[in-house]
Amino acid sequence: MEDVLPVRFDYHALPSRVLFGAGRRRETPEVARQLGCARPLIVSTPEQKDLAGAIASLFSASSAHIFPEAAMHTPWDVTSRALAVVQENGVDSLIAVGGGSAIGLAKALALRTGLPQIALPTTYAGSEVTPIIGETQDGQKRTRRTLDVLPEVVIYDVDLTLTLPARLSATSGLNAIAHAVEALYSVDANPVTSIQAEQGIAALAAALPEILANPASRDARSRAQYGAWLCGTCLGSVGMALHHKVCHVLGGTFDLPHADTHAVMLAHVVAYQAGAVPHAMRRIARALDADNAWTGLHALAATLHVPRSLAEIGMPHEDLGRAAELVLQETYANPRTPDYESIRAMLERAWRGAAPQPDSL
Repeated sequence: MEDVLPVRFDYHALPSRVLFGAGRRRETPEVARQLGCARPLIVSTPEQKDLAGAIASLFSASSAHIFPEAAMHTPWDVTSRALAVVQENGVDSLIAVGGGSAIGLAKALALRTGLPQIALPTTYAGSEVTPIIGETQDGQKRTRRTLDVLPEVVIYDVDLTLTLPARLSATSGLNAIAHAVEALYSVDANPVTSIQAEQGIAALAAALPEILANPASRDARSRAQYGAWLCGTCLGSVGMALHHKVCHVLGGTFDLPHADTHAVMLAHVVAYQAGAVPHAMRRIARALDADNAWTGLHALAATLHVPRSLAEIGMPHEDLGRAAELVLQETYANPRTPDYESIRAMLERAWRGAAPQPDSL
């Protein structure tokens, strides 16, 4: 069946600049200069501290400061410490080097200071091209959408992804695919993001197994990075739905690893949605070259040897009911209206690592 052009839609392009290509990290000081900046704070996780230092070394002596304490889910206490560094050192810009943790921290700082951002992503998560921020405080993760957190410039340098371990590449890539999947059945889906979504899924689904087989493949890494950009652009352009709500609850409240949670839950949520959005299921299946969307995603996850169950990544079984209750609070727009029993059953299947199962609406 051919895809039908919607008779009514809105599309808003985001005001950001993207530089794509090997070696382009070396252009960071010039990009900062074009933004009128010369004293950046470079944020990273502790694991990426050396890489942050390498970017700092591109600037004149003592002009760049490093804050290597970014943490998963953007906890407020880390943001507070980083704000003090900004205020004490006359910082005029923010440079995030890393994945979602570093980029999330830079966004949190930009939200409160108005400083411009440059993002140098090292994973495939896609946050760098979105006006979305998720922050955790008092055990709850809350998200908001505002152009105040959209990085002004993103530099995609494939060299920065070559040391990303194959397993993290796989989970990060599935996280990116989740953005495109939900864009296809978003309440504000449009033809532009739907094309980007399908191409993004296809690019990552083809590249990720190659990366697993040969992590040093610059060609596979470049194609994955391209797919991640497309999927992240989808995330930034349209609203997300149930999958992202579930993952925010599981990550923010139960401190599960972000990308692993996406990897475990994606096929289950797609199966849950299947009867409500057959058009999206067809496009996902086509991008995966699979018979249907949820089995294709389940098979891809198996090929990539990512975690397959919530139990495996640390979710307590006794908290599944509480998680289902939290999913139903402040719900995102979703093609199928969620209810406690069906969400609880889906989480149970995911906790056991069972195959995803569509059910009746």
